[in-house]
Amino acid sequence: MSESGDCSRVALYPGTFDPITNGHIDIIGRAARLADRLVVGVAMNIGKAPLFPLEERVELVQAECDIVSAKIGTPIEVRPFDTLLMSFAQSIGACMVVRGLRAVTDFDYEFAMAGMNARLDSKVETVFLMASERHQFINSRFVKEIAVLGGDISSFVPRLTLERTLTRLQRG
Repeated sequence: MSESGDCSRVALYPGTFDPITNGHIDIIGRAARLADRLVVGVAMNIGKAPLFPLEERVELVQAECDIVSAKIGTPIEVRPFDTLLMSFAQSIGACMVVRGLRAVTDFDYEFAMAGMNARLDSKVETVFLMASERHQFINSRFVKEIAVLGGDISSFVPRLTLERTLTRLQRG
């Protein structure tokens, strides 16, 4: 951020991405069109008992972001983080945090979080992007549950994530 308070449009899209879904990729692509540079922050978030370790989640997200970046032309960087979201946003020079909304229940949580984040740093705006109609119901937790129970998740996740998820579940 410059002394005048301006910043290049660096956007941060945070999440656990366990696993990354087609809904996440849709939001990443749309957020990349709004920013000069997009940072996808992969949260450690041990409390959610991730299927994939942090390093593998970063690798999977980076593989998908490389494809999106090549199509759109916006640089996309994938970085792990284990700090307060606003501290991470400040450390990368973000002027906006992008959050995807699927339903009204998402809005209630995200609205409260945006208020707290604004109190922590009023210079970082929260931008909400509505999930595309075809992705509104996709949620990483449901994808994991379907996969664990032997269901077909191929329409919810990209190919590499599908392969890695199935391999991980076969290993048990």
